[in-house]
Amino acid sequence: MSTAVEKNLSERFEVAFNQIHSWLRKNIRDARSDKFTDLLKNGFPQHSLIRKNYHDLKMFARLRNSIVHEKIDQGFYIAEPHEKVVEQIETIASLLLQPKYAHLIGSKPVFYYHENTVLVDVLRVMKSKPYSIFPIYDETGYKWLLTAECIIQWLALNLSDQTIHLEDIQVKNLFGISKVRPVEFVDKDADMFEVEEIFEQYHQNNQRLEAVIITTTGNKAEKPLAIITPRDLVEMDTII
Repeated sequence: MSTAVEKNLSERFEVAFNQIHSWLRKNIRDARSDKFTDLLKNGFPQHSLIRKNYHDLKMFARLRNSIVHEKIDQGFYIAEPHEKVVEQIETIASLLLQPKYAHLIGSKPVFYYHENTVLVDVLRVMKSKPYSIFPIYDETGYKWLLTAECIIQWLALNLSDQTIHLEDIQVKNLFGISKVRPVEFVDKDADMFEVEEIFEQYHQNNQRLEAVIITTTGNKAEKPLAIITPRDLVEMDTII
């Protein structure tokens, strides 16, 4: 006969599973049905937490079916999950219901510059730091995104006489050298799922979003607190 501890484990597992299923129904788009496994398949490309725990979540679905189908009375279970399994599914449920703030996964500090900044200052940062994108501002706020690719293109176009006096070149001289790079803004309380959703919307429209910049209230005139790129989303899979 099941002990009180075993009953508690099964009940905890069922509660956590239902929390995850409810979250999936509310947040996964274009699923064929509300079936747990269908929601997982659709959520796989959309959310890093689902990608990281995909196989475990499928296993939980099978275990949940066993527990529910072998439940012979209210609060009485025959199949019982292991305590570590219960702790694992509760952790995933907690991460979904209380996701991390986006600024915790973003790159910071953000190296941003005024349009009148000389290019040499940017190159010095690129030499010493692993940064390749730089938000550019004027008196009104954010204007455009300078990238390492843009700098290389400009240097290639202006190397005809084999000499470039970089001390005379301001960042604004590079504006328009490459295509417009879309950037979105969110506030400091945005969570990682909100940011993933923004990137996914661009992907669905066959567009590339270069970065999401985090400011205090999401206003592009404010100082950037962190910046998130597609690469940060990939790396996020290993840290959550």
